Amino acid sequence: MSGGRRRHIDAAERRARLALRHHLAGTARAAGPEEVAASLVALHGTDPATVYLAVGARLAEPAKTVPETERALYEERTLVRMHGMRHTVFVFPADLTAVVHASTGLDLAARARATLLKDMAKGGAPDAAWLAEVEASALAALARRGEATAAELARDEPRLREQFVYAAGKSYEAMHTVSGRLLRVLGVEGKVVRGRPLGSWTSSQFRWAVAPAHPELDPAEARAALLRRWLTACGPATEADLKWWTGWRVTDVRAALRAIAAETVSLDEGVGYVVPGDTGPVTGPAFPWAALLPALDPTTMGWQERDWYLPPELRPLLFDRSGNVGPTVWWDGRVVGGWAQRASGEIVWRIVDAGVRREAESAVAAEAERLRSRLGGARVTPRFRTPVERELSA
Repeated sequence: MSGGRRRHIDAAERRARLALRHHLAGTARAAGPEEVAASLVALHGTDPATVYLAVGARLAEPAKTVPETERALYEERTLVRMHGMRHTVFVFPADLTAVVHASTGLDLAARARATLLKDMAKGGAPDAAWLAEVEASALAALARRGEATAAELARDEPRLREQFVYAAGKSYEAMHTVSGRLLRVLGVEGKVVRGRPLGSWTSSQFRWAVAPAHPELDPAEARAALLRRWLTACGPATEADLKWWTGWRVTDVRAALRAIAAETVSLDEGVGYVVPGDTGPVTGPAFPWAALLPALDPTTMGWQERDWYLPPELRPLLFDRSGNVGPTVWWDGRVVGGWAQRASGEIVWRIVDAGVRREAESAVAAEAERLRSRLGGARVTPRFRTPVERELSA
């Protein structure tokens, strides 16, 4: 990491980088979902609709959003839905799956399997040897079927229906089924991935598929590779941003920064990091731009320290109590309000930042119409509801 006098990158330039590198300005739209995912590194996949809405907001031809994203996810498998940073489900470019697995998934997987075995033992379920037999049988059945739900796999391997008591004696005591817990662990381990949904593109119920084969990488080298990709898309960023986004220990973050020879810059928040050669000035779009981004959009959720694009006073309105962001309205690189879809299909929005000029309203209205047209007859309700979204959708 370089030392000496650091170049200062102010909030305006950071917003210019965001507009161009995240395909949000009208002149910077992407050609397809693969380009969007590669530019953002990861698309949040906890809420299935977010993947499609995040892609559509950035495409030059948004009408192709659903068929093109389904092609990438389920036909050509150029995009893969899997567990990644912070134990969260994301959609990654296929060429990143090995990097994510080695940099992040291995530690998560070890903890997830240990927790499952511990919970099964406490709940009176069979032992690890029994689970290993069931796992092998289930994976073989999944390979034969190509894609399957947990219920379908249980018809091939009935032991998946075995239940055990979770948290006996606690207020949250519940009966867990081996199939649900095991498939989640196999997902974290990179052995299975989510396949096609049971319903439409907004459905949260998925089939499972055997994960594509990928090479086993050195974890330290994988962390360096992932950090380089993310800083290229989102730099500059602080150490706190990097630790939060990756979920790694601070020692791993610092080691990866050294491995890629990251350069330091000065930010309003303190020291920031960029990839080598990325300290030069970046000029933003010629005209202000508007965007309507979905709940959990990877840009809105991209950094832990967000004051440079999200005024602190707006957070109680646009986030839920767990820190999940709802649908947001953007104007020229800043979050200025929220939006929602009513039962009628109408897209409604509100600018809650009093400092925004009136010229933003016509641009936001055009984006709302663009979104309505893209949705067609689909209805989207975010999984995590926020105050503004609830009020607007009522």
